[in-house]
Amino acid sequence: MYLATTGRRDAPPTPSGVRRRVPGTVLALGAVSLVTDVSSEMVTAVLPLYLVLGLGLSPLQFGLLDGLSTGATALVRLLGGTAADRGGRHKQIGGLGYALSACSRLGLLLAGGATGWIATAIAADRLGKGVRTAPRDALITLHSPPEDLGRAFGTHRAMDTVGALLGPLAAFALLWATADAYDAVFAVSFCVGAFGVLLWVLLVPGRTRDAKGPGGVSTKQAAEPAAPRARGGLFAGLRSPAYRRIVLCAGLLGAATVGDSFLYLLLQRRLAFDAVWFPFLPLAAAGVFLLLAVPAGRLADRIGRRAPFLYGHGALLLAYGLLLAPLPDTAVLLGVLVLLGVFYAATDGVLMALTGPFLPEGRQAGGLALVQTAQALARVGAAVAFGAVWTAGGPGTALVAALLALTAALCCAARLLPDTPADRSAPRPSAAAVVPEPSERTD
Repeated sequence: MYLATTGRRDAPPTPSGVRRRVPGTVLALGAVSLVTDVSSEMVTAVLPLYLVLGLGLSPLQFGLLDGLSTGATALVRLLGGTAADRGGRHKQIGGLGYALSACSRLGLLLAGGATGWIATAIAADRLGKGVRTAPRDALITLHSPPEDLGRAFGTHRAMDTVGALLGPLAAFALLWATADAYDAVFAVSFCVGAFGVLLWVLLVPGRTRDAKGPGGVSTKQAAEPAAPRARGGLFAGLRSPAYRRIVLCAGLLGAATVGDSFLYLLLQRRLAFDAVWFPFLPLAAAGVFLLLAVPAGRLADRIGRRAPFLYGHGALLLAYGLLLAPLPDTAVLLGVLVLLGVFYAATDGVLMALTGPFLPEGRQAGGLALVQTAQALARVGAAVAFGAVWTAGGPGTALVAALLALTAALCCAARLLPDTPADRSAPRPSAAAVVPEPSERTD
């Protein structure tokens, strides 16, 4: 276990009304994510245009490519989480994922328009993201008080979103300066990604040795008995009924979530604006996310994390409806981008904060990875299905199907999803314990 985590548990409670500082490890992880997101969003902002408009892929082909590359992260995400939990190797495994994503930019640069090589490079990027995400989120969980997890994840996601804002701006500037030379975007993206790996090595703490007290006895062991490690490996958390419901709901809602790239393509198709403005669509959504990520996290800590998560998906449902509504184009554009930012602010970090307290000690990375994998696999099916329906029946039919699917998933999640009450610090379950439902706990 990390010394910083143990220190936080032993520290006296902060008086009510006093604002606690965000842990330094969370800020370091946020800085790495900021730089890395500049690299990744430079590519993400231009990739739909490059594949659909530049290489001539159909919506079905783009959906297959996007969905399958996302699905490629599933097993690696689980393996990365499990490997990180063994011996507390969160820094080593997470660093491997960041390095793999950075190297994938070279793959795009050298692909030369070959679809197979492009698919391989995209898969490598998604694999890197799959490897690093669970160890990174586990570090946030381990270094933050349970009652402040929403705020910690909100702060990290806000810093991450600064990169999401800067990435499309950099891509737009490069395309303008180089007359639509996509290779320049890929080359600069690789350099920025390599810098993110360097920051990870220098700023993120590794596993800390316990300080020795008198007689060579570990001060950690003298202050607190070592917590038993959970049995059952990756699936240890599934002993908890609440955790099982979270995994199920993440999958159900993910299966009804249309990828951002499709929403941006639908906006471009409806408004018929020049393709050079396309990178600004994710920029606007990221701006809303940045403004709301920390407030959404604090709200989730205060009122419980279930309601913001569900309301966030309600915002996505409204975005689908706006794309179908006979409203002025400007209202649709602004509404969809704002609602998309609200969706991510209320769901991305909040889901991890909701899940964390239900996980056994020593299985945080694997438990978070399982939730993320259920969501990712469901989104694979959603991307392929949406692309297929669009190709067969048009974008309107595909949007109606997505709207109905998300409505049904929200109704199910509203009945099944548990909550972590804001006024209780949920203890870590022991190795053999089953976490009771929130309604069964006592104050």
